[in-house]
Amino acid sequence: MGVSKDHIRGLSIAIIKNNGRILVSPGHDKIKDERFFRLIGGGIEFGENSLEALKREMKEELNTELINYKLVATLENIFTFNGEPGHEICFIYEADFKDPANYKIEEFMILDNKEGGRAIWLDIDGTKDKNIFPDGVANFL
Repeated sequence: MGVSKDHIRGLSIAIIKNNGRILVSPGHDKIKDERFFRLIGGGIEFGENSLEALKREMKEELNTELINYKLVATLENIFTFNGEPGHEICFIYEADFKDPANYKIEEFMILDNKEGGRAIWLDIDGTKDKNIFPDGVANFL
């Protein structure tokens, strides 16, 4: 996750559910020594709408496609990550994998992450005790 100083970043991310679990990417803030989980997706590029961005990000990150898109929320996320301030406007979509075989994969490697990022299934009930971002998204799970 890149943090950009001095501007607001547009982000498009997905809630993908699987038998009481959601797909998230685990992370760690080294300064706070704090673990967290973030929904899968990424930045919106100039000239791209939020749905186009989500489709592109899913292809880039997991080499997969989603279907049944539904915009469920837009959240503002103001935060600090590794000591750097960040500010995002997050378009939150519910969606399903186009290929049902993806629901059987327990851990995905995030293909465009140079640091070896991954995505895992997290129990929805467990999100109440976890740091899940963007802030406020737990209300839509």
